[in-house]
Formats: sequence, C-alpha cells, structure tokens
Amino acid sequence: MGNRAALPLAAAAVIGVGLALVAPGLAGGASAPPSQGAAVAAGRALYVESCSSCHGMDARGIRGVAPSLAGVGALAADFELSTGRMPMSDPAAEPVRALPAFDAAVRHNLVAYIASLGGPGLPAPDVTAGSEADGRRLFTQNCAGCHSVLGAGGVITGASVPALQQASARQIAEAIRLGPYLMPRFGEGQLSDRDVASVARYVLSTRNPDDRGGWGIGHIGPVPEGLVAWLVGMTAMLGIARLLGERNP
Repeated sequence: MGNRAALPLAAAAVIGVGLALVAPGLAGGASAPPSQGAAVAAGRALYVESCSSCHGMDARGIRGVAPSLAGVGALAADFELSTGRMPMSDPAAEPVRALPAFDAAVRHNLVAYIASLGGPGLPAPDVTAGSEADGRRLFTQNCAGCHSVLGAGGVITGASVPALQQASARQIAEAIRLGPYLMPRFGEGQLSDRDVASVARYVLSTRNPDDRGGWGIGHIGPVPEGLVAWLVGMTAMLGIARLLGERNP
C-alpha cells in the first residue's frame, strides 16, 4: 500500500517539473518580447490617429482611397515614413520626398505595428561588402534612364523622378525592393543583396564625384556640358575676331 500511494505523488512531481521546464518556452513562442509588444501597441494607437482615415481602422485599405497595409511589412512602412512620403494630404497626388512627419521614435512604433501585419523586414545593406564598379554598372543598366547617371533625378511621363542625393543606403535598398510609385520592383532574382549593396555604394559615391575633367557644371550630364563648351568657345572666337578686325581697318 505504501508503494501504491507513493506512485501518484511521484507522477505528479514529474509532471510538475516537466511543466516548469516547458512553460517558459511555450510562453516565449506565443508572444512577442515585451519591448516589441509595447512598440506594436503604441504604433497601433498612432496608426488609428494618423493613418486610419485613409487605410482603414483594420489597415485593410479603403477602396479608391488607399491600399491595404497587410503584408507590406516594415520595408514599405519605413521607406514611406522615413522619406516623408507618408502621410499624404492628398491621396491622389504623387508621393514626393519631404521632411518626415514623425520623429524616429514615433516612426519606430508605427513600423513595428505595420510589420506585425506581415511582410518583408528592414533591409540592412552592407555597402562595404559591395563593389562601386559593379554598382555603377548595375545603376547605369537599370536606373540611370530615369534617375540620370549621377542620381540627379529627372522627369518621365506621368511622374517626376526624385534625386537620390538625400537617400540613405537603407532607403536605396528599400526602394529597390519595394518599387515605389511608378518605379519597377527588383526582387532577389534580379538583383541579389550584394548587388543592392553595390548600387547603394555607388549612389553614395556620387555625392562627392571625382571631377577629373575639371569643372563639374552641376553634374547634370553631357548635353549642358557641351552647351557650355560651345558658348565659351563661340564667345572666345567672336572676341578674337573683333580684336583682329579693329587692328586691320
């Protein structure tokens, strides 16, 4: 009888130890870290206040006004907020770069909330691992037609193309993966993460170009450079012709 009475107690002890070991793991897997959970909650409150009028209370979008944010991830949210493209006063207008409407802490919370709805995370391009030469080649092939070789921006049918001189490496990577507005999106099958880092490294290098030919003339391309050379040359020739004419009446 003594042995039989001890068996349930031993079993209960084993089960209790097992629950003590397993429960922390279950709890950790079922919920986000407290700090992240707090950021998501704060971001949700900010979203309701600042974004829900266009994207809906459930972030599923409002037909004809703004798209759903479910699945866009931290990538899209960080790009749009950090470049000041969102929020927009007119949803029908072209989003353009501006000063961010929210400070970094507020953006962090908003991004955390949008990220909780699913989608790609933030890119972390390591420009030191990229190649400036490869970046120039890839940028020339895929981006220069709209942004110009030195990322000075331009105009295409139906949109203005932004200059890239204010973009950070992460914002460049985000734009490549996101394809904002009319820009095409480049997935990993088209540009690898190293390719993206190379493009970012090249774009950052254009801010202090090596003007080996002399005066950079705003770095806006060969056409204005040729025009300036033509005007300077013609002015010099006319001046010489005038001096020669005055000496030989």
